[in-house]
Amino acid sequence: MDMPRPKTGVMICGHGSRSQSAVDEFAQLATKLPDYLPPDWLCDYGYLEFANPVIRDGLDRLRDAGCERILAVPGMLFAAMHAKNDIPTVLNTYSATHGIDVHYGRELGVDPKMIAAAAARIETAVAQADAADGPVARHETCLVVIGRGASDPDANGNVSKVARMLWEGMGFGWCEVGYSGVTFPLVEPCLNHVTKLGYKRIVVFPYFLFSGILIDRIYGFTDRVAAANPDLEFVKAGYLGDHPKVLETFAERVTEQVGEVPPPNCAMCKYRTQVLGFEAEVGAVQESHHHHVEGQGASAPGSNVTDCALCDTFCTGECRLEATDHHHHDHHHHGHHDHGHDHHHHAPYPHAQHPHGPESARRTKT
Repeated sequence: MDMPRPKTGVMICGHGSRSQSAVDEFAQLATKLPDYLPPDWLCDYGYLEFANPVIRDGLDRLRDAGCERILAVPGMLFAAMHAKNDIPTVLNTYSATHGIDVHYGRELGVDPKMIAAAAARIETAVAQADAADGPVARHETCLVVIGRGASDPDANGNVSKVARMLWEGMGFGWCEVGYSGVTFPLVEPCLNHVTKLGYKRIVVFPYFLFSGILIDRIYGFTDRVAAANPDLEFVKAGYLGDHPKVLETFAERVTEQVGEVPPPNCAMCKYRTQVLGFEAEVGAVQESHHHHVEGQGASAPGSNVTDCALCDTFCTGECRLEATDHHHHDHHHHGHHDHGHDHHHHAPYPHAQHPHGPESARRTKT
């Protein structure tokens, strides 16, 4: 006779956002996921920072509902600081405190289903542009894929892999990759470069799960560069959102944890192997860098971008540069709200001064 299966809970661990729309979209994704999972599994979610519920709230709810094992997944496209350090710290602490079995799965990663979801968003945008402005041949179109940008070359490199799969799979004339922050090239220098390549149409696709400050920033810089280049056609494709293929990938990241051989994660991880330019970080302690806001949720300082009046139209990220001038706090914290925290253990990003990285925001002041 078979033993009864342990009651299983599924925990989706989000980053959290200072944008309410992103928080709402993440919650919506969590409510749609159970349709893709075994019917007797419970599903909950929580955020690392800036939004409620925080991760431990979701874990508490699953535990209170009688779950004996929890399968957690990072609600993130690629594994960088948050997926590799911050979330595991929260989960490990919770598991040890409450004596409950908490497993941790892979990020969404480079996956054929994710590529299919991305292609669908691009196809839709191109079809709308063709209908509105007349068709432009694929070979006369440049695709620009914008990723989040991290202090982790593995995550940044995965954006390039996604871009190549889309470029080659869809047959665009050219493709460039840019990032919304931290690394280089940022959106504006990337798009300025693309305007010199001789393509009639430029499709800007944010490889992002949700809306929010960064999507606004990507579209805002697109509008700015488009206004300076009226002879070129700029097409803004939608972000991934809760495309069914995204939900299928999330479900697989949960269910594969209880398969015969759970797949390994992070083969190119800078903490495990010598990655060009980041050799000093092999074996670095993987700990949470969010200790000052972690678990504060929506009460964390700077948790609502609508309270910020520094930029006129969209958040350019310039305030982070101002903050860096006065404090040597790390680049991936959040703007002018973060003064005075001690991040001595965070390795500095080696290319912080790259002219096409965050410094590029300074030169665009008018």
